[in-house]
Amino acid sequence: MEYLRLGTSGLKVSRIALGCMSFGDGSRMPWAQDDEHGAPIFRQAVELGITFWDTANIYGYGSSEEIVGRAIKSYTRREDVVLATKLFQKMSEGPGGSGLSRRAVMEQVDASLTRLGTDYIDLYQIHRFDPETPVEETMEALHDVVKAGKVRYLGASSMWAWRFATMQHAADLHGWTRFVSMQDQYSLLHREEEREMFGLLAHQGVASIPWSPLAAGRVTRPWGEKGTNRSATNPDVDMYGRPLFLPSDQAIVDAVQRIAKAREVSMAQVAMAWVLKNPVVTAPIVGPTKPHHLSDAVAALDIELTDDEVNALEQPYVPRMPTYF
Repeated sequence: MEYLRLGTSGLKVSRIALGCMSFGDGSRMPWAQDDEHGAPIFRQAVELGITFWDTANIYGYGSSEEIVGRAIKSYTRREDVVLATKLFQKMSEGPGGSGLSRRAVMEQVDASLTRLGTDYIDLYQIHRFDPETPVEETMEALHDVVKAGKVRYLGASSMWAWRFATMQHAADLHGWTRFVSMQDQYSLLHREEEREMFGLLAHQGVASIPWSPLAAGRVTRPWGEKGTNRSATNPDVDMYGRPLFLPSDQAIVDAVQRIAKAREVSMAQVAMAWVLKNPVVTAPIVGPTKPHHLSDAVAALDIELTDDEVNALEQPYVPRMPTYF
């Protein structure tokens, strides 16, 4: 395993992050795994040196955080894990049940700490931008939970680059804690972050920790095949009706397949190696449901793609609207 600082912060994280959306209440998410079924994956993460674990309050409506908290106690030590979680999505009907108001920040951080069974969160992330709350209110509240010792670092997630810049600017103006990471969608099939967000992150020394680096599994198997329950139930459009995949993506997946065959490695390793080569990317988030998902991700650290291979992977890409924000 490799370890890097998270952006220009002093926090070191594993180069692969364990995405914990895969764990939770199976009655809400049929592909989610409970404590028993998740145990082998948590143990494997520890054995592979994956110390960066990412969850969210909304995953399983709190059940993911509970499972992750128990897993830390069972398979590792709290001081050996960089623990990340998020807030924003609707957890309850009350005024602090969703969004990024001061009330929500204070209420949700305490609820997450209780479910995780810890007294601090290493990386507390806003799960999206809240257009209904002034950015100054959000940034001051987040700064206060850092100063209270409940949170060590702050991160953000998918949004327009100008909105992220506005939030960082508010923090700078008032001397509040800045974001050190951006959890954004980035894969061979979703490259829109390269237009503005990645340039902003590089300029500000902020790390990218991409979610869905394997495009919901679409780049890990021949075009049209669906190999997991999660991929089989994945929609074709986001909540705004924007397409998640285009017919032109087949040429990209075919290129991944050709390169993987020539190298005698899995398609997942090739696709992950492409994500890892971007200098803004610190730690892609892998949400495993099978043991080989993590081992493939770690194996990708040893793959260095040639210029010809990179060109073959990138050339067929067709611009699209960003999804899920």
